[in-house]
Amino acid sequence: MPALPSAMRQVYFDGAGGPDVIRIGEAPLPAVAPGKILVEVVGAGINRPDCIQRAGHYPPPPGESAIPGMEIAGRIVALGEGVASFKEGDEICALIGSGGYAEYALADAPLCLPKPKGLSLIEAAGLPETAFTVWDNVFTRGGLKAGEIFLVHGGSSGIGTMAIQLAKAYGATVITTAGSPDKCAYCKVLGADHAIDYKTQDFVAEIKTITAKKGVNVILDMVGGSYISKNISIMATEGRLVQIAFLQASKAEVEFMPMMLRRLTLTGSTLRARTLAQKGEVAEAVRDNVWPLVEDGKVKSVVHATFPLEEARQAHELMESSAHIGKIILLTGK
Repeated sequence: MPALPSAMRQVYFDGAGGPDVIRIGEAPLPAVAPGKILVEVVGAGINRPDCIQRAGHYPPPPGESAIPGMEIAGRIVALGEGVASFKEGDEICALIGSGGYAEYALADAPLCLPKPKGLSLIEAAGLPETAFTVWDNVFTRGGLKAGEIFLVHGGSSGIGTMAIQLAKAYGATVITTAGSPDKCAYCKVLGADHAIDYKTQDFVAEIKTITAKKGVNVILDMVGGSYISKNISIMATEGRLVQIAFLQASKAEVEFMPMMLRRLTLTGSTLRARTLAQKGEVAEAVRDNVWPLVEDGKVKSVVHATFPLEEARQAHELMESSAHIGKIILLTGK
């Protein structure tokens, strides 16, 4: 491997605020610690939590870099003590606590996965956050099984496009909501059996019709707020609601009697704050259950747009506009 530079380009936030606080600067390369892998980053996925961090509401966990970015793909350039599962030069993608918007980033070895065969590193950069989140919440926490009915809100988002494909691949009937006819049409291309335009249709009424009032078995929701009570109203007996974000609000007035009468499960999770061991278990499950589907072409990485590092502001503006379908990738490599 060629000698590494002493410094790298990175994105940083000049205070808390909108996309206008995004800056490009220079920083020393991260020091490689035991159990860590130094990656020359080719692409970093843009995620809504990055925007929330920029606004000052979602700081990195203690000990993590202040540089934003929670998923990367690139080439290994250095291995920390005790890392035996990879070698220098390997192409990988990884879920990281922070630091992805840079030319080099540190990753914990248990959270690194080999780049799926047939994918570019740019495509792979959009996989870790979505694959980890969907597998853990829809299948581990939500317990989705073949033959059940699954609903994901925001089907055209990065999480949504992954959830549609995985749920369909594992034999579920898939319903999604999206914000335009074009987005709904694309969700059907990905495998959704029903796509509801939430801007022009009442998704509660539509789902009651689709399911003959029996309801859905598993719901993955990122909206919260008024959606919480609506979701409960369309859950089947023994249904599971999994909450992973609150784009609308984290507070709601809810009638809980249906939870008792229909034996419903209301749950949720975040990934970033979990222990390395807990996230490592998710990584193993993704490698075993998701990667084969990606390599077989049954699940694909949906990349809407790419931006060079210098255009990180425009990438965040696109993310917050919700005009995209799938993932937005920041190209951090030269």
